[in-house]
Amino acid sequence: MTDSGLSADQKKEITARFAKKNNAIACRQIATTLIPFALVWYLAIESASLDNALAAWGLTAVCIAVLCLFLLRVFVLMHDCGHNALFAKNSYNRAAGFFLGVLCGMPQYVWSKNHAFHHATNGNWDRYRGPLATLSIEEFNELTPAQQIRYRVLRHITMAPVGGFLYLIFNPRFTWIKGSLALLVFVARHKLRAPSRSLRSIADDFQPRYWKTWKDYQHMTANNLVLLTIWVLMSLAIGPILFFTIYLISLSLAGAGGIILFTVQHNFEDSWAADEEHWDYNRAAIEGTSFLVLPAWLNWFTADIAYHHVHHLSASIPNYQLAECHQAYAHLFEDVTRISLRDVPKALRNNLWDRHHQRITSVEQVTQGVDGNMAVSEPYT
Repeated sequence: MTDSGLSADQKKEITARFAKKNNAIACRQIATTLIPFALVWYLAIESASLDNALAAWGLTAVCIAVLCLFLLRVFVLMHDCGHNALFAKNSYNRAAGFFLGVLCGMPQYVWSKNHAFHHATNGNWDRYRGPLATLSIEEFNELTPAQQIRYRVLRHITMAPVGGFLYLIFNPRFTWIKGSLALLVFVARHKLRAPSRSLRSIADDFQPRYWKTWKDYQHMTANNLVLLTIWVLMSLAIGPILFFTIYLISLSLAGAGGIILFTVQHNFEDSWAADEEHWDYNRAAIEGTSFLVLPAWLNWFTADIAYHHVHHLSASIPNYQLAECHQAYAHLFEDVTRISLRDVPKALRNNLWDRHHQRITSVEQVTQGVDGNMAVSEPYT
């Protein structure tokens, strides 16, 4: 029995019962996502050409809002492919994951490897600090007052669209371009110094900053080349201003929604956050991961990722089994923190790690010391 109260046998039972993939369901999910997604894109383009400017941009804005929701679903389905948890065949997951990754701007193969590290270390805040790069109280105290203000401002909910733009649009393109240029310069310099050396042998000596293996780089390159081709074709078809207006706004806002969604599933008041010594995988799933209580329509657009505690208990359970699994084993999940939509802004303010109490907390919750630093009380026993 682990600290979470969940036995190894219970976890095996849950996984065996619900980690069953169904190609028919997966295909239906892909179809019911991509077909309406394409139709809404078409409506957004057509609405912009209406004679009444107010009606045109009003309808386009509505279409962009709907596109954001579909992009959230695209991202979560891509995420499932990364776990080989959407289709029964891994080859189907790889193919669908790549295509979905192009739609949401993310090199899926590389992203899924990084995401796997999150799952392997969930709740171990010595090793992984989440998308907000959460500081411990001691680390926060070491910042200057200006740095502390910057830390808090950058993690405010209103900054999420900026984060979405950087996460889905800018960073994947910038890191690939910068890394590719560095590779070309490296190869050119060494080829001039040793003309007899093959380009492949020179490239093998390159120490990349932005990828770990050549397979990573190949996937990054494929994703970017396909995506940039789509950008060019869409710009030629409907004009770059209209295309990038719809594209940048919808993807940035969808990215913002994704960052908020992911963050509140781990950063919330008193979320269990252990150090390396005290970490337990199952306890992190139960006490360090939240259950977002969302309306049914939003659960559909987010492919039930709100049942995040089940997902972290076993990432091999497909999204279309998460809700049923939660209901079947509700008695094991009674201690999982519930967060509603109205609780989200408050939950996002919890962006400090209280190492001593093994929890996530907020600046407002921590007692202020006489010297202006936040006091750290004795740990619980």
